[in-house]
Formats: sequence, structure tokens, C-alpha cells
Amino acid sequence: MDHTSLSDLPDLSDADEPYLEFLRRDSLSVGLYRLPAGAVDQQEPHTEDEVYYVVSGRASIVVADETSPVEAGDVVFVEREVDHRFVDVEADLTVLVFFAPAEGTLGD
Repeated sequence: MDHTSLSDLPDLSDADEPYLEFLRRDSLSVGLYRLPAGAVDQQEPHTEDEVYYVVSGRASIVVADETSPVEAGDVVFVEREVDHRFVDVEADLTVLVFFAPAEGTLGD
């Protein structure tokens, strides 16, 4: 068993990278993604399916040609290789990210 408390993870507000992977298995990886208010999300489509759970903050997410507001408690599924990003980050956004299989394992 692996057990992680979000409060035990480093504060990403001063980190150079907005993403911190904290659990990795062949079938799944989990990380914390943080974008401060006003930030521009630079991510590119991934080769794995992805689920976002919004821990805190407020923004919108664009997936393909669909835009939806997100806030704490929301869950968003993004199919592999679909263009997506967070936009209009109104309040510091903290998101749990689940990749299946683990991020980077399927390649291009």
C-alpha cells in the first residue's frame, strides 16, 4: 500500500515545474499540478488517458473544441492524445492528475 497526504507534498508555488509526480506504477501514475492565477498552461496532449480532480482554485478547461469551467470537487476525463489545457485561471489552481497507464509509458 502507498499512502500520501497532500499536506505532506512540497508546496509547488515556488517550484520551477508546476507538476510533481508522487506515485508511479506501470498501470498508473499520479501527480499534483499547480497553476497560479493568471498562469498560461503549456501542456501538450499526452499519450495516456488522464483524469483531473480539482482540489482547489477556479479556471476553465478546454478539451478539443469544448470548454468547461472547473472548480474544487470537479473531475474531468481527457482521452489520450486529445488537445487540452486550463485557461482563464482565476484562482490558484491545484489539481490531482491520474494517468493510465503511467505517464510516458506509451510513447508517441
